[in-house]
This record gives sequence, C-alpha cells and structure tokens, in this order.
Amino acid sequence: MSSDGSGSGSYGRYFTMAASATAAVMLLRTVVSELLPDEVGELLRAAARGVRARVSSRHTVVIDEAEGLSANQLYDAARTYLAARVTPDVPRLRASRVDDAQGITVGMEQGEGMVDAHDGVDYTWTLVVSRDATASRAAGAAARRDKAARPEAKSFEVSFHRRHKDKALGSYLPHVVATAKAINDRQRSLKMHMVEYDVWTAVDLRHPSTFDTLAMDDKLKSSVIEDLQRFVRRKDYYRRIGRAWKRGYLLYGPPGTGKSSLVAAMANFLKFDIYDLELTEVKSNSDLRRLLVKTSNRSILVVEDIDCSIELQQRDEGERRATASAGEENDDKVTLSGLLNSVDGLWSTSGEERIIVFTTNYRERLDPALLRPGRMDMHIHMGYCTPESFRILARNYHSVENHVMYPEIEQLIQEVMVSPAEVAEVLMRNDNSDVVLQDLLEFLKEKRKQSGQSKDANENGD
Repeated sequence: MSSDGSGSGSYGRYFTMAASATAAVMLLRTVVSELLPDEVGELLRAAARGVRARVSSRHTVVIDEAEGLSANQLYDAARTYLAARVTPDVPRLRASRVDDAQGITVGMEQGEGMVDAHDGVDYTWTLVVSRDATASRAAGAAARRDKAARPEAKSFEVSFHRRHKDKALGSYLPHVVATAKAINDRQRSLKMHMVEYDVWTAVDLRHPSTFDTLAMDDKLKSSVIEDLQRFVRRKDYYRRIGRAWKRGYLLYGPPGTGKSSLVAAMANFLKFDIYDLELTEVKSNSDLRRLLVKTSNRSILVVEDIDCSIELQQRDEGERRATASAGEENDDKVTLSGLLNSVDGLWSTSGEERIIVFTTNYRERLDPALLRPGRMDMHIHMGYCTPESFRILARNYHSVENHVMYPEIEQLIQEVMVSPAEVAEVLMRNDNSDVVLQDLLEFLKEKRKQSGQSKDANENGD
C-alpha cells in the first residue's frame, strides 16, 4: 500500500512539474509578446529558429505575402495552388467568395498545415500569420498599445528534407507557379476597365462573343486565331530579338461589321482583361502615360473609333516638319506623338504580353505613322455580311444549318451592302425560323432596290 501511495505521489509530483513548466513557457511567450519590444521578441524567435535549423534535417522556405510595397507573386501562386489541393485531413479551413460568378474558394486557416507530394518528395505547407513589427512601428504609439490593431504579416512556409533542396527550388516551386497560372486562367473573371475621373474603374466582362459565334469568314478567323496563339507562346522570342512583348491590331470597316465583338472574342479566347481607353476622357500625354503604365499584363488595350477620338488625321510632309519644329510633344493635351510614344516607345515596355487594338470606320483618315508594323502589326478588314457569315448568324440565332430560302438570301447578300449587325437584327424579330428568313429575304430585296452603289465598289474603296 505504501509503495502504491509513493507511486501516486511520484506521478502527482511529475504532473505538477509538467504543469509548472507549461505555465512557465506560456508566461515566457506572453512576456516576449506583450512586454518586450518587438525587436527583442523577433531576435529571440530568430535565435530559436536558428537552433532548430542546426539540429533539424529539414529545410524551410518562407514565402511572404509582400516584398516591400509589391505583392509577392509566389505567395499568390501558393495560395491558389494549395486551395485546389486542400484535403479533408486539414481540420480548419477558410472559405470565401468574392464574385457571384465564381464558386466558393477554400484555403488553409492560420496555423494549419498540409502535405503535398510531388515527384516523390513530401512538402509540408503551413500558413503563418504574425504581427508586422515594421508596420507597427510606423503606426505609432497607438498601435503599440493595441496589439490587435497591428497589421498582419502573412506567409506560407514549405518544409522538406534538406537533401531535396535543389529539387524544391528548381522544380517544385516552378511547378506551383505554373499550376496556379493554369488554374487562374480557367477560373478568373475577366474585367473591363474604363477611365473614370482619371483612373481605371473595373467591371466584370460578360460579353458572350467567341470565335465560334463570331460572324466572320472562316479563313480570316483562322488567321486571327493563329496569330494570337503565336503571339502568346513567343515570350522568349520577343526577349531574344529585343522587342516589347506586345502586338497591335487595326480593325477597320463599316459600322456594324463586328469590330467590338471581335475584341470581346479575343479577350475570351486569351483570357485577357480589356482596357477601354476613351481618348477624349484623357487630358494630357502625361495622364495617358500614367494610365497605360497601370494596365496589367495579359490585357487588351482598346481605342475604338480612333479617327474620331482626337485630331490624328493624316498630314503631309511639310506639316510634319512644321509640327516637329514647333515641339509636338505638348503635355497640355493628347497628341499624336504622345500616343505613339505610349504604344510604341519606351513607355510601352512597362509591361508584357499586351495587345493593342485600334478600331476605325475609315482607315484612310489615319496618319500612316499609326499604321506601320510594330504599332499595328495586323490589319483586319471587317467587311459587309457574306454568305458564310450569314450562315453563322442563322445557326447562332435559330440553330438552322440549311433552308430552302438560303440560296436566294445568299445571292442577295452578295449583291447588297448589309452589315452582320443588320442581319442579326432581322433574325431576332421572330422565334419562327421560316417567318424570320422570309422577313430577311424581303429586307434584302428592299435594300437592293434602294441601294445606288454596288457592294464590290464600296468594299474596294476601303
């Protein structure tokens, strides 16, 4: 009995000592966190990490949320990558949704970890959230009094066996970045940016136009698609030849021929945001440069009806020399040279993988300086409706591949100047395909009667 009592007493003393040690550790953490200056606390934590590093067989890579004033792209990539790989083994998750068009995003909660296997190596990820001592000092005494008010510093820590360091840095982290980019390309909501009060304002881009639905001749459509695909895969090529990674497209043709729809189809095809630049809303060349510098990579800058936006009409050589001698670069307004420098000069190198699109109804009104290769690399004529584009519209609006009235309708379309927009408007008038095709036939006959100019003559004049 006495021995049992002695054993119970030993266990009791053991638990008392353990509880005291735990309490001491908690007290020490509290002292470090609450009483010692941030600098001293960080030094103690750094020393502890150093001791752990010397005795551990594992390496840890810390990926901070920000690098100075800039966002850390690797942190964003890790967050996206891990959100797609969260498993039920993680006990605490963080869920969010910021866009009605997107699903619920799930990620790790603070302090939680998960293991990801790649190429035969296990990598352990942990989300760490701490108070930013640097930001706290900048916030002043009030922030030091209120720990909860201090800015948070977030980071991911990925640890692995030290013998896999080269594989982690040379293979695994690039794999994380590439996978995250593919996920974002599939899931992200495209944005349309417009100028309001001298800054870009974004709204969701929900234009449904695609190359499948675009009323455009297949040969021309295929050439545009091939050009876009070639552009996006030539990053190394542009760098090797010393040119900015950008490409310019001029879309020209009569109103209603699908220029805006083609821009939307390009954006949906590439998953690029659109920046709709209304030059009449821009006050000066310096404002123009500031706006263009703030456009993102993988974007399309659109200047619609450029011939109507500002005075960029063609000038003869004498006028060019006179303007140059007078100093055309007037910063009190947007000038031709200011626009050219922004889209083709040193300012154009502030980003990469960008597309610039000018649209116009009258190509002949534009200054040749705007049209040369390197500024507008591909000129795309958006012409009147053709039999091929009519069939695309009929299939889009009525799911009709063929009809007894097609031969007569197509013959009339070859004879008269009718835009795809006009044909689409007629096709929307009725849900009955027989009725609507008869309406279109009558519309085309009336248009031929009223027209005094042949379609060929008009299109050859462009």
